[in-house]
Amino acid sequence: MNTFNLSSIGRRRTQIATACLFPVFTFFALWLDSTTFSEIYFEGQKITTIASILYFLVMFFVSDKYLRKLLFTMVLLSYIGELIFCLGLDMYQYRLKGIPLYVPFGHAIVFGSGYIYSSLTFLKRIDFNMNIIFKWLFPLSFLVVGVYFEDVFTLIFGSFFMFLIKRKNWQSVYFYIALCVIYIELVGTYFGCWKWTPKVFSFILTENPPIGAVFFYAGGDVLLVKIVSKFSKK
Repeated sequence: MNTFNLSSIGRRRTQIATACLFPVFTFFALWLDSTTFSEIYFEGQKITTIASILYFLVMFFVSDKYLRKLLFTMVLLSYIGELIFCLGLDMYQYRLKGIPLYVPFGHAIVFGSGYIYSSLTFLKRIDFNMNIIFKWLFPLSFLVVGVYFEDVFTLIFGSFFMFLIKRKNWQSVYFYIALCVIYIELVGTYFGCWKWTPKVFSFILTENPPIGAVFFYAGGDVLLVKIVSKFSKK
């Protein structure tokens, strides 16, 4: 029994560590895939891919059964999303065109990190206060970015994001995931790993990146939970 407890504690600590290292890992992984790195040193996308897959596997194997299902399904679901939004609707383009292999695993890491953050004991204790902050922080951010940068996309889909989270009873997990999404979008576009089109659907003005894109991630997260819950009941 003691061995099991120690094993569980160790897995949980490693799981938390993967989430805590998310900002640092993301920065260096995307730096390796940046235009600057490739011009000065060599093409580093393969290293980013290998590192992302290994990072994902660590997060996967130290997670509980339910989170494993979510992570695995997210890899598949996000790849389909990439085919639709990147190749189909041409909302953004990657540096080397096509969809880099690390991207679906990256989406799963983003989801897993936000999910783990929301489960941290000290954050759960202040969940009510954090929700109040999030309810003000996100709409204000959408409004400031939308007006100052003339980012119509963020004004529209940022509003949709808030409506969607309201429908989900303001579950904090979606806010934490959204924070991870905004971070990775800012880092990825800064390094030139991908770039959003100036006009989505040929007429909606966007910034690079539009933080209102969190709506599409949140929609995917909601769909992900429904899919996993449905198959878990069978």
